[in-house]
Amino acid sequence: MKVTMARRSNPAVRIAQETAHSAMFDADGKPKPGVHNVLLKAVQIQRPLVVAYIRRLQKKHPRATAAQLADIAERDYLRAVAGGGALVGATAVVPGVGTVASLGLSAAATVGFLEATALYATSLAELHGIRLTNPEKAGTMVMAIMLGEEGTALLGTLSGQAAGGAKPTDVWGNILSRSSLPGFGNVRKRIQHAFLKNLLKRQGTALFGRALPFGIGAVVGGAGNLVMGRAVAANAREAFGPMPDTIPGELTAAAAPDNQALTP
Repeated sequence: MKVTMARRSNPAVRIAQETAHSAMFDADGKPKPGVHNVLLKAVQIQRPLVVAYIRRLQKKHPRATAAQLADIAERDYLRAVAGGGALVGATAVVPGVGTVASLGLSAAATVGFLEATALYATSLAELHGIRLTNPEKAGTMVMAIMLGEEGTALLGTLSGQAAGGAKPTDVWGNILSRSSLPGFGNVRKRIQHAFLKNLLKRQGTALFGRALPFGIGAVVGGAGNLVMGRAVAANAREAFGPMPDTIPGELTAAAAPDNQALTP
């Protein structure tokens, strides 16, 4: 007679899950005070940082078109988020770094993922000619992009008031560049609520994965971040539409005079 042994659960996984949950949520399962603020602050990038990043790309690739700069920014973004997840996950194999300590680093990696996402998404907006001088509006755009169809649909509810709806970029630009827009506060709150709900659910799984010991966390962290990063990039491309033929606004001065395409 064949005897089937009960599968034993890995105690490290249970400890990681319990510790991660208790670090972010209270006894009622609600996020602890401050968690929301930290996550929301991470997506509110300042425009000078975005412009400085694009200028660095232009200095390195002086003949790049707007579309080519967008491709380079996407590659930088995916490399950053995938590498960040793997780097944090690898700390679990270092002697003396326990589950609680690695979870602390994992929370920092979540913030790092959001900051990298904000830089990428806002850089894409800038290359489309959308100047986001208000960090709160920039953060709203980043959250909408991370949510995908749900977020862009919520932000799109303002498009009729803002532009009447021509190209997607025109609509977003008119919405986000206005100093005041009736109904924006309510839409922002709805986007914010959906963003936090989805982020805590998705990053919660990645948080547990990065805390796993014996090197497993490096694989889970890097792969998980890369999947999420690719989804963000796809959402951003769809939301903004085709890149402009020329580099817009004040960024033009930093481009090559002939603005020739990069040679393969």
